[in-house]
Amino acid sequence: MSKKRINVALIGQKFMGRAHSNAYQGARHFFDLPVDVGMKTIIARDLPSLQKFAEQWGWEQATTDWKTAITSPEIDLVDVTTPNNKHGEFVFAALEAGKTVACEKPLAATLSEARAMRDAANKAKAKTFVWYNYRRVPAVGTAYRLFKEGRIGRVYHVNAFYRQGWASSPDIPLIWRFDREQSGSGALGDIGAHVIDMARFITGDEVAEITGAIAETFVKERTIPSGAAGAGIAAGISGGAGVKGKVTVDDATIAIGRMQSGATFILDSTRFATGRENKNGVEISGDKGALFFDFEDLNNLYFYDATAPAVSRGWTKIQASVPNVHPYQAHFWPTAHPLGYEHAFVNQAADMLRVLGGEQPELPLPDFEDAYQTQRVLEAIELSAKNRGPVKLAEVK
Repeated sequence: MSKKRINVALIGQKFMGRAHSNAYQGARHFFDLPVDVGMKTIIARDLPSLQKFAEQWGWEQATTDWKTAITSPEIDLVDVTTPNNKHGEFVFAALEAGKTVACEKPLAATLSEARAMRDAANKAKAKTFVWYNYRRVPAVGTAYRLFKEGRIGRVYHVNAFYRQGWASSPDIPLIWRFDREQSGSGALGDIGAHVIDMARFITGDEVAEITGAIAETFVKERTIPSGAAGAGIAAGISGGAGVKGKVTVDDATIAIGRMQSGATFILDSTRFATGRENKNGVEISGDKGALFFDFEDLNNLYFYDATAPAVSRGWTKIQASVPNVHPYQAHFWPTAHPLGYEHAFVNQAADMLRVLGGEQPELPLPDFEDAYQTQRVLEAIELSAKNRGPVKLAEVK
């Protein structure tokens, strides 16, 4: 008996367009799914490059006419990978057309638009997904399971960090990530959102208050770019003829606060951490144990069992790569054959397709409501930095 086919329309062909295309390809090859996935339509603005992209990645058709594409009765799932300020336009149209919607993170450039997207999804009674893909790194999934088992106990500290260094060069031009109108925020929303979600996901706890925060823009102006960006964060793009524009987002944001459980919360998000490429993760300390994860060591989770005998107590490196023990590993390679960045996207695509086929995901998936809660934390941090004072999450709605 043939499986139901879920046809996808993907909006965007750059960095995330490649990641999502690879995810759909990988999901259908590595996972036994209850549905088939049809890579039906790829949508972007430059048709010649888009047609080449479609051929390379296996999309059946390419188009610049996004309205016709996403409202087509052939399409079941609309996947949005555009800059943050463009999410809403596509999402609202897709929801109105009765589609399931997946969206890149953060959900929107502003809290008000994120709220409107959440409300529109609820009104449409639509299934929604948000690509907080780091949840699907097997080591992070293992941390989630250890926490659910009570191995950490009462939590004292939740420290979340995302440290990149690529933007510290003043020669990087004024790409969209430095423009508040397009991105909503800088290091805070672009990368800090990931580890806020990671902390919420692992602990099941919520931020109750941001006690204080600082946001800093170190390079105030950058050269206006002369061409389109490549497929990386700032790859393949060059500055123009010396004309500069203002950077309107944060280069770094640091915040402190409290979780609802009473644990302290620290966020350190920066794109100016010289020498750091993609260092992100969490350290969680409790009365029974502690967890530490760093994406630059993505196949390993570090666990401290405070209940072990003192003679043998110490940090244990868990190589989270054992099939049928650690999440998702049974679908790939033998023990100690590590996974990479792209597999987190493959795992998310597989879980989305499981849900659309009536099955449970291997790990909980974030939907628009979940992503809206992370957006509220981003807003509280911005308000705290702007007003130089505490902000209770109950006041951010």
